Amino acid sequence: MNFSKTLINWYSVNKRILPWRETTNPYCIWLSEIILQQTQVKQGLPYYEAFLGKFPSVFHLANADEAQVLKLWQGLGYYSRARNLHAAAKFIVNDLKGEFPNNYKDLLKLKGVGDYTASAISSICFNEVAAVVDGNVYRALSRYFGIDTPINSSKGAKEFKLLAQELIDAKQPAEFNQAIMEFGAMQCKPKNPDCSSCPFKDSCVALQKNIVSELPVKIKSAKAKKKYFNFLVFISDDKKTVLEKRTGKGIWQNLYQFPLIETKREANFETLLELAKKQDLLKSVNFELTLYNKDTLVHKLSHQHLYTKFWIVKINTNLEKGILIDDIENYAVPILIGNFIEKFEF
Repeated sequence: MNFSKTLINWYSVNKRILPWRETTNPYCIWLSEIILQQTQVKQGLPYYEAFLGKFPSVFHLANADEAQVLKLWQGLGYYSRARNLHAAAKFIVNDLKGEFPNNYKDLLKLKGVGDYTASAISSICFNEVAAVVDGNVYRALSRYFGIDTPINSSKGAKEFKLLAQELIDAKQPAEFNQAIMEFGAMQCKPKNPDCSSCPFKDSCVALQKNIVSELPVKIKSAKAKKKYFNFLVFISDDKKTVLEKRTGKGIWQNLYQFPLIETKREANFETLLELAKKQDLLKSVNFELTLYNKDTLVHKLSHQHLYTKFWIVKINTNLEKGILIDDIENYAVPILIGNFIEKFEF
């Protein structure tokens, strides 16, 4: 069986109609690939359309404030993608005079662009024979060839890249790359794939050996750390609240949040009150402190689980350095904070 021919034939019949497949504009392809990292198509599509609407070219994106970019990205998570996207746009405009890199090697110089993204852009936009390897590709290849090398190991990364590069159709690199990614997403799904309708059912090693559910193999990551977050939501007489910008390194860098008290375990009223006074967060004599959520909210990130409580602080004075509650929607916040703002009636 000719693997690439069968794959491309499957793609021609089964591919989804998506806006980034209607263009070879490198800006659009780059934008779609960054958005779709760690994100499903149905979630990423509205963001792609919103970004193109707000920033129709790399020049518009480069000239935007980072706060604008982060606000538009809000809800997608992995905010370093947005910061890198903005930095790369500035590099393209300021250092490359607005000319998008047109080959794999130069694309790798863009902040936030790795092997996969560079391969996707160079093949789709410039017809370069550079095979993509993402989660969908790992899954499809490991099952078809029966490969049990862990995909999140350096050995696995090299092995699958070499294999994909051997399989890619040199005459149709863009079609092949899009086909194998689509095949992994739509046909060779992570759970309960419909192997009976698969064009490779007669030659798939995993299906023949009945080990489809066991592949691909992944080394288990370290157990997620537990953190305990307590956010103080101030509400003043002059209809203001307090938001702080996170400046330290981390996934929420440059996003805004309510004043935070982190504890080693879940905090009760007395503990929280004592810590707030120690950290000089409760300066007003006249305030009312209440817990908003009786059940602790658990916000799961890839490397840590945040056990979160929101504490409402009503103060009977004005907040000189606060922001108007009516303006809170203008600030880019983590989805954890955004969900609270959406539910809470100030």
